[in-house]
Amino acid sequence: MRHVVTSLPASKITPSLLYTDKYCPRGEMENRIKEQQLELFADRTSTQTFDSNQLRLWLSSMAYVLMQAWGQNCLSKTSFAQATVGTIRLSFLKLGARITISCRRILIAIATACPDPRYLRNCLLKNPSYSRFWMILMS
Repeated sequence: MRHVVTSLPASKITPSLLYTDKYCPRGEMENRIKEQQLELFADRTSTQTFDSNQLRLWLSSMAYVLMQAWGQNCLSKTSFAQATVGTIRLSFLKLGARITISCRRILIAIATACPDPRYLRNCLLKNPSYSRFWMILMS
């Protein structure tokens, strides 16, 4: 049983509707803000000028939006479908890879620490603008 204290009259909104439509989305929004602060370091605003702190926050916000979009578009049917931004960052962006550029293609040799290189391959092949990229996996 959950209790929510409010000044709204019960005749205006039912308690169950208040909880599901107002209270739960607010808590989910707070969780996303906390996730951005902890996982993408949005709370690092320690420089002396307002402009540089604002730039750091913008960059963190753009990184969050890009990671969410990548998770929704490329990882939606994988085991990373419900992964947080921090899990995606640690699993896919902090990898070692050897990149070889030739005149016709770009070869990306991924280290064995990658959770499953097929996720990256599917993501690159899903987007037609990335068709020039090819992956060679290290064993």
